[in-house]
Amino acid sequence: MYKTPCCRLSGLVGLSVKQKLLQNVPQCNQTARSLVQLHRRDPSNWLTYQHLNFLKRQYVAKNNSELHQRAIPKPAPALTIVDERDDSIERQVQRIPTIDPVDTDTVSLSEDITSKAQPGISTLKPDTEDAAVQKDSVSSTLVTSDETPHVQVETDEEKEARLDRQWKQLKVNVADLPDIYAKLAKIKLTALVVTSAAAGFAMAPVPFDPLLFFVSSLGIGLASCTANSINQYFEVPFDSNMNRTKNRPLVRGQISPLHAVSFALACGIPGVALLTLVVNPLTGFLGALNIFLYTCCYTPLKRLSITNTWVGAVVGAIPPVMGWTAATGCLGQGALLMGGFLYSWQFPHFNALSWNLREDYSRGGYRMMSVTHPGMCKRVALRHSVGLIGLSTLAPVLDVTTWTFPVISLPINLYISYLAFRFYRQGERSSARKLFFCSLWHLPMLLLLALTCKKPRRDQEEPALPPASLPLTLQS
Repeated sequence: MYKTPCCRLSGLVGLSVKQKLLQNVPQCNQTARSLVQLHRRDPSNWLTYQHLNFLKRQYVAKNNSELHQRAIPKPAPALTIVDERDDSIERQVQRIPTIDPVDTDTVSLSEDITSKAQPGISTLKPDTEDAAVQKDSVSSTLVTSDETPHVQVETDEEKEARLDRQWKQLKVNVADLPDIYAKLAKIKLTALVVTSAAAGFAMAPVPFDPLLFFVSSLGIGLASCTANSINQYFEVPFDSNMNRTKNRPLVRGQISPLHAVSFALACGIPGVALLTLVVNPLTGFLGALNIFLYTCCYTPLKRLSITNTWVGAVVGAIPPVMGWTAATGCLGQGALLMGGFLYSWQFPHFNALSWNLREDYSRGGYRMMSVTHPGMCKRVALRHSVGLIGLSTLAPVLDVTTWTFPVISLPINLYISYLAFRFYRQGERSSARKLFFCSLWHLPMLLLLALTCKKPRRDQEEPALPPASLPLTLQS
């Protein structure tokens, strides 16, 4: 009953399948022929990611909304061997013949004559004539001529410039290492850190020990070098976008990241060990804490929140406290006062510096007060400039200095407060620049005045006991 319709249905399905196969046969033959030719050219590398789409997708993978590129080393150029029996590959060398200069008047006259003689001839030619012309041009170009082909000769300057643009192995000159290490350690900032620590050591109410002063200064300097080196290691991608930091050693590729981390460890381990074992454990703990705060708290916070400025101020306030603890072995009111001087001084100093570098910080992606909260930046600078007057007045109250210190330090404190007020009212680059340069000499002057007005040390001498009276023994 259902025999005839089923036969018709199967016949229709078979006919459609046969038509599709006949349509795909030429494409399959062309694909197979191309694969055979590719295999004949280079049998060892005929299957690569360039010919398969799924391998091409694996070259660049996207995971967790981040693009990760898998770098593939550039292969060495291999010579391609072409089978001479393969007629499908023909190499034709075309030479452009020299063109003699032709007078334009003669050419225009001949064109006019030709156009008048053959007005009805169409400019279009059939395909057979085009093919004949192409064959004639090919045969003419294959004919050897006496002309020498043009060969571009690369000069030494062009070769050197081309090699500079290519990736090459990093080579470090030993003679350049001291300068590289100085930039990596931010030698000027490290000198400021050691100077503030030395001021804290000198202000301590204990006898001055030169050997202990040298060891503590060396350890604090090594700890500062470690913190600065690790900071540059973390900020290489962002420093490259800023004009102020684009010439740092890691950004320019003068040394490798492994070399920079090795230098940081070579400075940090001996530095913390010296402070812990030779000076005292409290100073060593403060040194390790300062490295942690600078590298693990301040550095990442620069791209997250403006609180990084306050964290950086705490980091800058610890070195004078370390100098005090290195001399006394304990924390005291004078240590906190010296740290307060550095804490308040950093806000007018750094806020004025960052005000003229707002474009750089914005380009690098750093969240600074001068970029995101310009009004707060000016207010904080003024507030802490005035706060230096109060801290100077507090010094004699805590028996750190005499009452002469707040009097003789009042002019320089008033001057920096006046410049901070101008910066707050105007907010111009010139006022920020004046405040910044004033802060450079204000801190050394303030610490020097505090040292000259240091309160005399009280040596509590025990009263001399009278010699013990010996009992007289009478000999009988």
